[in-house]
Amino acid sequence: MDIYYRENPTLNVEDFIEILDKSTLGQRRPLQDLAAMQLMLENANVYVGAYAGEKLVGLARGMTDFVFTTYLADLAVDEAFQHQGIGKELVIRVKKMHPSAKLILLAAPAAQAYYPKIGMQKHDFCFFIDDVNEIQ
Repeated sequence: MDIYYRENPTLNVEDFIEILDKSTLGQRRPLQDLAAMQLMLENANVYVGAYAGEKLVGLARGMTDFVFTTYLADLAVDEAFQHQGIGKELVIRVKKMHPSAKLILLAAPAAQAYYPKIGMQKHDFCFFIDDVNEIQ
């Protein structure tokens, strides 16, 4: 089946939850919290969907300032459709939407080896904090 791509497609929260659940990302997202999932969907401003017919089989979701930085929050490909180049094509299409912006992401543990294979560089100077009380 042919795969085609849509930039900034109209997505509903049920399709968003389903694609995350069918990829390894479902394990690290609050899929049971419908309100949180809806906000995650609404507050992103970059999407590229991969479709087999009308079925969403891959999704890149992120946020960008359109010039300097694009943060890729989710790169999800249905496990039944992996190893066909869909994830790579989603990354290419997100990058082409805002060519001057650096594309940045935090890799899931299962995807650590994937990103260098498609040409992304690992960066040793990434920091994060989950809880404001951890700030010293």
